[in-house]
Amino acid sequence: MEESMETPVSRDKVTPSFLEEVKKRSGEDPNLCYQCLKCTAGCPTAPYMDIRPNNIIRMIQMGMKREVLGSRAIWLCVSCETCGTRCPNEIDIGVLMDTLREMAIEEGIPAQEKNIFLLHEAFVQSIRRGGRVHEATMLIDYKLRSKDFMTDLMPGLKLFLKGKIPLFPSFIKGRDELQRIFEKCTKEK
Repeated sequence: MEESMETPVSRDKVTPSFLEEVKKRSGEDPNLCYQCLKCTAGCPTAPYMDIRPNNIIRMIQMGMKREVLGSRAIWLCVSCETCGTRCPNEIDIGVLMDTLREMAIEEGIPAQEKNIFLLHEAFVQSIRRGGRVHEATMLIDYKLRSKDFMTDLMPGLKLFLKGKIPLFPSFIKGRDELQRIFEKCTKEK
């Protein structure tokens, strides 16, 4: 007799409103996913994730809030947009992952990866300051937060010497509007 590959989901682990909450907060509709696996096939970090992108979406559909918010996968997404570009239904999975990270932070569910939350915070602050990431200030911010000064020092120095990490940031036009967006998001939480 052939065994089922699916693990049954206990009803006490299901949050029926999770799908609607993710849908409302992200503006994306996970119900459009029919598990074609194109997102996972193109994801450069999928091999390192505990739950693959397509399975994250399926678990959202099933209301598996604790499992999704407690996963390593939502923190390993690098927002490269490969998944959303490949999705035949145009689901922006990067936006879903951002939403899931926000929800995990709000619920006090810690990131499973060491220092990944600190990197996330440094990244967001870099965007907040200039409207785009400035790698040098983001990395300085991250190194100060994590107190991990030596890791990646040599590769970072090589990138800097090759001109791949600009010394001075460039800022977007309309930074005041960006600040209003950040303030509005902070008030809505």
